[in-house]
Amino acid sequence: MSTSRRRLSEFASKASSEFKRRLSVTSQDEEGVPRAGWASLIPMYAGLSAQPLSDGSGVEVGLSIHDGSYPVDFSVQILYFANNPDHSVSELLEEHIVQQLIEFSEDHLFKFIGTGVTEQLTELAPGLCTRLWKELDMVPIVFKIRSTMGREGQAADPAHSQPRPADEQADSAARKCVMYFGPSHIPRLSIGFRNVVEVDAAGKIHLIDGLEEYKNSVRAPTWNVLTKYAKALSDKGTKIAFFSSTPQGGGVALMRHAMIRLLRNLGVDAAWYVPKPSPAVFRTTKNNHNILQGVAEPSLRLTLDRQEEFTKWITYNAKRYWLSEGGPLAKGGIDVCFIDDPQMPGLIPLIRAARPELPIVYRSHIEVRSDLIHKEGSPQAEVWKYLWDRIQLCDVFISHPVNKFVPDSVPIEKVGLMGAATDWLDGLSKPLREWDLEYYMRLFRTQCNEVNMNPLAWPSRPYIVQIARFDPAKGIPVVIESYCKLRKKLERANIPASRIPQLLLCGHGAIDDPDASIIYDDTMMKLQQRPFAQYAHDIVVMRIGPSDQMLNALLTNARCCLQLSSREGFEVKVSEAIHHGKPIVATRAGGIPLQVQHGKNGFLVDVGDSDAVARHLYDLWVDDDLFKRVSEYAKVSVSDEVSTQGNLASWLYMATKLAAGETLKPNGRFINDLMREEAGEPYLDDEPRIPRGGIEVQAK
Repeated sequence: MSTSRRRLSEFASKASSEFKRRLSVTSQDEEGVPRAGWASLIPMYAGLSAQPLSDGSGVEVGLSIHDGSYPVDFSVQILYFANNPDHSVSELLEEHIVQQLIEFSEDHLFKFIGTGVTEQLTELAPGLCTRLWKELDMVPIVFKIRSTMGREGQAADPAHSQPRPADEQADSAARKCVMYFGPSHIPRLSIGFRNVVEVDAAGKIHLIDGLEEYKNSVRAPTWNVLTKYAKALSDKGTKIAFFSSTPQGGGVALMRHAMIRLLRNLGVDAAWYVPKPSPAVFRTTKNNHNILQGVAEPSLRLTLDRQEEFTKWITYNAKRYWLSEGGPLAKGGIDVCFIDDPQMPGLIPLIRAARPELPIVYRSHIEVRSDLIHKEGSPQAEVWKYLWDRIQLCDVFISHPVNKFVPDSVPIEKVGLMGAATDWLDGLSKPLREWDLEYYMRLFRTQCNEVNMNPLAWPSRPYIVQIARFDPAKGIPVVIESYCKLRKKLERANIPASRIPQLLLCGHGAIDDPDASIIYDDTMMKLQQRPFAQYAHDIVVMRIGPSDQMLNALLTNARCCLQLSSREGFEVKVSEAIHHGKPIVATRAGGIPLQVQHGKNGFLVDVGDSDAVARHLYDLWVDDDLFKRVSEYAKVSVSDEVSTQGNLASWLYMATKLAAGETLKPNGRFINDLMREEAGEPYLDDEPRIPRGGIEVQAK
């Protein structure tokens, strides 16, 4: 099928050649190769519409450009389609719109952030939203825009209605789109009735339409079991819900956003709820987290006053939002309940009192120091007793597959193992084209300037990155010590200045993490001390906002990654780095050894061993063959178990069993293995999976 065009209205704005000259920059990469780029790109929005011509010969396409305050330009074109079996109308329409946006952005130095798309256009081009998200890094938001003249929301008189011009429809979509973004050009978080997290603006944001992209990003057995259990739940109308403490920032929130997005595509009735935030309670829950991991001051305690405050908070939220008539935990509500740690276990006895028959799965994401829990009167014993008094009422206890992560007070028949998950199609992991990478890297540099932080010299110099929360268990002091030792090694080897790396420490935090500022300040103080001060000018320490694509860009452009945690669960940043093909040096802490294959996709060191970290980084720096070999192996070595699809399949397997009234007793096994066995999908010989041997998850 071929096309011809008739332009009814062309874009009228003309790009300033002087403006482009002033913004053009030329730099060299670490190998001295010149790179052309732009000092900055202007964030903009768009509106897109299309409607078939009355005679069926083509489609009228409207594009509106919006700066966030007012429309700045528009175009209307008619595409005529001639018969040709090679391409569908939808493919040609998608290609036309994508190319128009690329050309306009490159001509005017724009970075399109989001776009309003009319519902009618998505019917004509079902794959458009996915392409806009994957190829142009635009957030598509779909609106029902009136296609006939008259006011929005009013019924049209078919006898007297006239078609509404495509540019008006596109402009309306653009204006609606802008309302969904905050001042930092990040989509607003939406919390709805009963504190349900309205993922993707309650479904208006269409990042991935359909299931094909999800299917193509995992192996066939993973997809088969996922769709098997999704269909079983959908056919029976089973309702499931997740309850966690915060809708943004931490790994749990990232997993839940991705899961709800995919569940919507799978047709499963699922929701995700969060409590009303309380800074005082979040201080307590963070203290509990640090105490259980053994990284808190010994004097820190969960006092009776704190316990009472904690209990009142969860009780208020439960009765106010979820247990009242019509709520998800009231009679007639959900069929299976999933609760995330350790902020929410107080919900379990409240559910048991109101609905004793409701299956409850508790998900523990953190290490619990069992050796300290067994010490009578210890801070760990106090915290665990408070939590376990509530957790013990659950049906299944899910833990990371890590040695000694579960106290022996938890009956082993209740314990199932699952790793954490990340999503290959969201803003953190999807491939970004150079245009968008450049935008986020320049934006990061601007943010560094705003807080008077050292800038990254990239692309002129390489850098090493650790992306993590500013948390006492993330090993940030060891990261700095390792970097300084690496610098001394490189200096002794007379490595050219252009190949001397910088160090980047960055991450964005959750609203229930009050430690971030404390650890950030401690890090900056450390950089003023000997012997670190001499390298402080090359160390970039940044807390950034909740921009997934910025973290993606910083990871994509890094040469190597670090994860030097002293205590860890199952760190998805490790999986993301490996999936990006980045050689990683990480500690033998928590679940990290299950993710890193020593000498193949990265290197493992003992906690605190900065000498070993520096040695491995040095080898990666001077041995190009080693670097390439590790990088290439990394790209194909990540198990589907840590993808959204693989992880979600395990949740749906549990939901299917429990909703049917069956008793689920994992007995310390991987939920994924139970699921694959029952579904008749054995592991293939070449299929990567998390190592199974040598794990004694229960600690005495």
